[in-house]
Amino acid sequence: MTGMIFADSLSRLGTESAFMVLARAQKLAAQGKDIINLGIGQPDFRTPDHIVEAGIKALRDGHHGYTPANGIPALREAVAADLNARHGVEVNPDNVVVVPGGKPTMFFAVMMFGQPGVEIMYPNPGFPIYESVIRYSGATPVPISLEEKNGFAFSAEDVLSKINERTRLIIINSPANPTGGVTPKEEIDKLVAGLLDHPHVALMSDEIYSQMLYGGREHVSLLQYPEIRDRLIMLDGWSKTYAMTGWRLGYAVWPDAAVDHVTRLCINDHSCVNAPTQYAGLAALTGPQDAVRDMVTQFDARREVIVRELNALPGISCTDCGGAFYAFPNITGTGLTAKQAQDRFLDEAGVATVAGTSFGARGEGYLRFSYANSTENILEAMARIRKLL
Repeated sequence: MTGMIFADSLSRLGTESAFMVLARAQKLAAQGKDIINLGIGQPDFRTPDHIVEAGIKALRDGHHGYTPANGIPALREAVAADLNARHGVEVNPDNVVVVPGGKPTMFFAVMMFGQPGVEIMYPNPGFPIYESVIRYSGATPVPISLEEKNGFAFSAEDVLSKINERTRLIIINSPANPTGGVTPKEEIDKLVAGLLDHPHVALMSDEIYSQMLYGGREHVSLLQYPEIRDRLIMLDGWSKTYAMTGWRLGYAVWPDAAVDHVTRLCINDHSCVNAPTQYAGLAALTGPQDAVRDMVTQFDARREVIVRELNALPGISCTDCGGAFYAFPNITGTGLTAKQAQDRFLDEAGVATVAGTSFGARGEGYLRFSYANSTENILEAMARIRKLL
């Protein structure tokens, strides 16, 4: 029996259930069971060759040392140029902070504003790390309800109605994980206009899926609103767009007042991002973008297949998912809870999915399916689930 006494705050730290489902699926596969994984949110494509080669070249060229805590200057300049090309905005490379993936930005943003007695708003159902870190910081998490009837977009009116003097940060995510929902421009316009009455409230916009939109939808970046730039943290990165989940590379654009704080957090936390990965990221932004377009085209085709197939299953209905690579069907007609459906689909049908409740209490009645898998596997998974149901 251990005599160690851990800090109470650890009991408030949640997890990302997709990784637990992945571990269970891998364990079943190791036992010889045939598992189709529609659980984990990572592209099934390899990182494009020219990006891999740039990482190898950086190692061969001797980039083996520390880099600046906020990222190598060439990479931050390339990020600024890319944001200008994609969103038509001017970004100072000094406001770009490169970090190992998307999560450090979330963690740092929440820890910067979160403490007992304050409130932080976050999407529910939403990426589980938001709520987990808010609770860990001691702040009170205030859910922004995302509803199927609105295509899982947030309502600006609903968000603004929840702001009070204790509100310090609002987290939004569009295109969204786990729902695939995309919030339309008019709601974002309304939110920004309403925030002008609340100058004490900061905003973190998680735009990691900004290049994955379908059906003619266009991405609206919060960077396009100069009136809130002095309190906006915009998160994006390489993991999803360039199939670089395992490289651990992300960035955020921080407002002037926060840059020194976040840089100090980086120094205290991880010193800097590993050098060769940053050179790979530079090649990703400055090299050919054909692979990105090809991946999105393939995701779009799979999206059409999975939405159609889910809607053909007994007791299941699925709205059209506008972005990312997730479908979030309503399973209430099956009579199963989200957790029961997740477990039975894995154990009895050999299909890994993630219960909607892994993304917050408001995910009950839903399951997340990732269509970052081949069309062939998606069709086989649907056939297995149909047989089970």
